[in-house]
Amino acid sequence: MTQASIMRSWLFVPGDNEKMLGKSAGLGADALVLDLEDAVVESRKAVARQMVSDHLLVADRSACQHWVRINALDTDHALDDLRVVMAGRPDGIFLPKAEHAQDGDTLAAHIAELESEYGIDSGSTGILLVAVETSRAILTIGSYTAVHPRVCGLTWGAVDLSASIGAISNTDEAGNLTAPYIHARTMTLVAASASGVQAVDTAFLNFRDEAGLRQNCLEARRDGFLGKIAIHPAQVGPINEAFMPTAEEIEHARAVVKVFADNPNAGTVSLNGKMLDKPHLVQAERILSIAEQHAK
Repeated sequence: MTQASIMRSWLFVPGDNEKMLGKSAGLGADALVLDLEDAVVESRKAVARQMVSDHLLVADRSACQHWVRINALDTDHALDDLRVVMAGRPDGIFLPKAEHAQDGDTLAAHIAELESEYGIDSGSTGILLVAVETSRAILTIGSYTAVHPRVCGLTWGAVDLSASIGAISNTDEAGNLTAPYIHARTMTLVAASASGVQAVDTAFLNFRDEAGLRQNCLEARRDGFLGKIAIHPAQVGPINEAFMPTAEEIEHARAVVKVFADNPNAGTVSLNGKMLDKPHLVQAERILSIAEQHAK
């Protein structure tokens, strides 16, 4: 994963809502996900994919990336979605209900054919996989030891997973995830790390609870997630803020990078009474890269 690929907020926009499509680029998200799956009813799938493709051709790409969530590969819609929206040259394809790392390879092959057909630069269209959204996906999460070079991130979906399992709820009385969903979240994070791609946390559904969202984001960032799905424009600002390094973190990261630069032949160095080694340098460089990328 290149540090330049890190995006904090992924805002979902219904693909058949012309008003929302029109104003979405100005909402501050790092990436928009124009949705053809759950946000669009069956009777409007064809209309939505054409609306999204047309919008992509005129959208302002300077403010954020424009991705498209197609329907799952095992549906009748997936390849039609892909053929139509690729004409609009999206920055990437968001694939729901992936059940194996090989799904990324399958999608990548289809994308490569369409890039060639539409004269799009080869390899320029990224992929983000929803790695855990079904019960079967939990059992195959170990396949993500490596992913196709197009894949830049993995995420998971608590709502679809709970429906797949047949759960009454995925949270306890206090609103905390229960064991199966903590496991799914953890394994998505580990799989992303093992594959060398960005881990994106699932959506926080109560978009009116800003305090709860901020706490949820801070916990996700603490654990290693680099971004989060947003389901409402009001969530974008808090997500962006929560996934930015603090001033103290940036200052410390600069000190870490400097002490290693001053001691190029040392495997371990000392800073403020603590011993540091290569993992500390890697984390410091990541913090500075994120801060630089999203500096205003």
